[in-house]
Amino acid sequence: MQTQLAPEFQSTPEGAQAEAILGRCVHCGFCTATCPTYQLLGDELDGPRGRIYLIKQVLEGAEPTRSTQLHLDRCLTCRNCESTCPSGVQYGQLVEIGRNVVEAKVQRPAGERAVRWLLKEGLPSPAFKPAMKLGQWLRPLVPAALKDKLPGPAPKGAHDWPTRTHARKVGLLLGCVQPAMLPNINSATARVLDAAGIQTLVADEAGCCGAIRSHLNDHEGGLADMRRNIDAWWPLVEGLTAAGKVEALVMNASGCGVTVKDYGRALAHDPAYADKAAKVSALTRDLSELLPELVPLLKPRLAGHPRGGQLAYHPPCTLQHGQQLRGQVEAGLTELGFAIARAPCDSHLCCGSAGTYSVLQPALAKQLREQKLQALAPLQAEAIVSGNIGCIQHLQSGTETPVRHWVEVLDEALRA
Repeated sequence: MQTQLAPEFQSTPEGAQAEAILGRCVHCGFCTATCPTYQLLGDELDGPRGRIYLIKQVLEGAEPTRSTQLHLDRCLTCRNCESTCPSGVQYGQLVEIGRNVVEAKVQRPAGERAVRWLLKEGLPSPAFKPAMKLGQWLRPLVPAALKDKLPGPAPKGAHDWPTRTHARKVGLLLGCVQPAMLPNINSATARVLDAAGIQTLVADEAGCCGAIRSHLNDHEGGLADMRRNIDAWWPLVEGLTAAGKVEALVMNASGCGVTVKDYGRALAHDPAYADKAAKVSALTRDLSELLPELVPLLKPRLAGHPRGGQLAYHPPCTLQHGQQLRGQVEAGLTELGFAIARAPCDSHLCCGSAGTYSVLQPALAKQLREQKLQALAPLQAEAIVSGNIGCIQHLQSGTETPVRHWVEVLDEALRA
């Protein structure tokens, strides 16, 4: 695709990056076939190819409008289109650039600005946990739109953290909302790793991975979150603490994983952090990437123990499209004796969670959630499992079937 950047974008890192990405697009339209919003709305501008044209026009000097902003807002950034694209167009990076440019040029209504500010400042805040507790206590009084976001009480043992030390150590990002919403995911991760002889370390100063602010067009705020996490992890990465040196930084939320793996690119132009960011990204592993190594260590522990019924697996978009990781969870749990399967159709499609998307675009998010649950229904599963807190909570709000992180199911079997 030929692009003539407007003067304001020439000689800027973002302009050069966008121009390189646009140059790979050949207008084939394969991406529209796998775009969830295009399938729902049938509008070319609500598919990747149409959004690419909108971004190209803005970068060439066209004045963006509220309509431009709306079409870009409706994108889930599920990156399914990247898995489909034969030309390797890095659409996720392009839409991030486009959204930031449009955000700077188009004033949002006051109500939208307020909601987005509350999300980017509230979700990563220490005040989120007490606010979540208050909402759970006052559940009958909470508006229906927010009630869907309130999880039930944490299971017994949700805060039981292993106390043994091991020679092998990994760092774990607890996340910003996960400790308050679904704390058992983090402790289950630590217990499963402990059972395999791996100690889990946590840097208390680490917080939100940066995805929330970045996705809400607060580019500088997202970068600040990334720098803070690098500073928090660096003593563990370099072995500068009494606890020792970690061999990997493990993410049990694929939305965080895809972001942290991108720190090297995001901070490549920051001379103070570029090298550190690249090293952090290189050390980052989704929890599922450890399964091939964990399986032979855990298999003897599970011998002779019942595994329960059928599990339906929903692979998060941030895992299968963002990180291009597929099959590890199904293969690992199957080898450990679990009955697990993906939906017979449309397992590549987004469930509608997409970070804060289910709050900002609730109608589209609910349609996608119902489609996902209908696709999973033929499995008649005892539980639905996934690998990202956003997907788990979003799906749970639409079904009575328990929705859990796959590591919780594994942890429960080991503890039995």
